[in-house]
Amino acid sequence: MSYSLTTTRLQLTPFVLEDKVLFLNMNIDPYVRKYLWDDEIIDKRAATEILVQNQKHFQEDQYGLWKINLKNDDQVIGYVGLWYFFDEPQPQLIYALLEPYTKRGFALEAAKSIIDYAFERLDFNYLIAATDEAHQASQNVALSLGMRLFETRTKNGKPTLFYRIEKC
Repeated sequence: MSYSLTTTRLQLTPFVLEDKVLFLNMNIDPYVRKYLWDDEIIDKRAATEILVQNQKHFQEDQYGLWKINLKNDDQVIGYVGLWYFFDEPQPQLIYALLEPYTKRGFALEAAKSIIDYAFERLDFNYLIAATDEAHQASQNVALSLGMRLFETRTKNGKPTLFYRIEKC
C-alpha cells in the first residue's frame, strides 16, 4: 500500500530508514529544533530510532512521519505526520518546516492533508496538536486548520498549548 499523499503544491512521502542523515540534519536545524526539540540537538542514534519506529508505525498502523517536498522538486522542506507525544491515547499531528519555507502556507497545506488522511483513511474521531506557548507560528497553523485551544499544560518546564479538531 502506498502512503504517499499529494496536495496542490506538495508531495508527502513517508520517511524510510535510508533517510536517517536527512532526518537528523532537519532536526538539528536551529529553527526546527528550537521548538520541536526544546533547542536540544538530537544524535544519530535518536534519529535512527525514530525512523525505525516510523517504519514500524507505517507497517502496523498506516501512519507516521512524511517528508514534505515541493511538487517536482527533490528538496525536502520539512515534515508532517502523526506521532505519539505526552502519553496521549492516539498520535498527535506534528508539522515542522525549515525556516526559508515558513509563512507560505506549506505547513497548513501539509497538515490539512494529514488531518484528512487521519479522518478518512484511519477513521480517527479527533486529532490533537501540541505547541510551545512561545511558538506563535505553530499556533496560527493550528487555528487556521480549524483546531481549537482546549488545554494548557506545563511540559518539560514550559507551557504547552493543546489544540484539538473533531471529525465532522
